[in-house]
Amino acid sequence: KIKGVVHVWCIIRKKNLVCTPEEWVRQHFIHYLINDRNIPIGLIASEYPLDYNGRLKRADIVVFNTKQEPILIVECKSPKINLDENTLFQIAQYNFHLDVDFLCLTNGIDHIYSEIDRKKGSLHYLKEIPLGIID
Repeated sequence: KIKGVVHVWCIIRKKNLVCTPEEWVRQHFIHYLINDRNIPIGLIASEYPLDYNGRLKRADIVVFNTKQEPILIVECKSPKINLDENTLFQIAQYNFHLDVDFLCLTNGIDHIYSEIDRKKGSLHYLKEIPLGIID
């Protein structure tokens, strides 16, 4: 460990990580999923690897249902980053590979929750992640 560098324990990856602003948001959101949305820790992946056009990318958080199918992608940004079309584009790229029903963008202060309506080909904004999405 480097003197003066703050670390945070990741309960998903089971190790200490440098507490960057984005990591702070990611760790708080993981606890929100577990404690407020009742998602079992074993159904949450942090820094989930994706192959995007031959380049390794990592989705910040991916939640799986009880059949081990991805159902939610969470993109975490630093609190200093505004949530806009660029961050939405990033999470949309990840969804080409994962094909989930729910998307979330967060900077720890602002959160955008949405559900994909496949029949209408549209996105519906939600107040929060619904309970029971893993069933």
